[in-house]
Amino acid sequence: MFNLLTLVVCLSTIAVQIQAAPEEAQYTTKYDKINLDEILNNDRLFKSYFGCLMGGKCTPDGQTLRDILPDALETACSKCSDTQKAGTEKVFKFMIEKKPSEFADLEKKYDPNGKYRARYEADAEKFGIKV
Repeated sequence: MFNLLTLVVCLSTIAVQIQAAPEEAQYTTKYDKINLDEILNNDRLFKSYFGCLMGGKCTPDGQTLRDILPDALETACSKCSDTQKAGTEKVFKFMIEKKPSEFADLEKKYDPNGKYRARYEADAEKFGIKV
């Protein structure tokens, strides 16, 4: 399954807003019905989530995303639901194709040594995403 977007969760990132309780094996599915297209195609919403992920002010759901993103990247989104994994792929593809400079900024912040890029590049290609 594709997972660099576990970088975006998941950059979703920006869009997949998930939270884990320590005793849970998976992230909560509380936000699985979120409309990713609305966030990705609305500059105001996109900028809000992007700013949060970059260290700025966050809404509670944005803070949750920012908090779990490092774990999701490290574990290849192993705690993600199928919906969250699909959302991660969607956000990643959107960022690469439509927001490459923002993706590069997120990559510098969350993958400064290229560890995750190397780990997930082959998966991305399987989904037709050129990293």
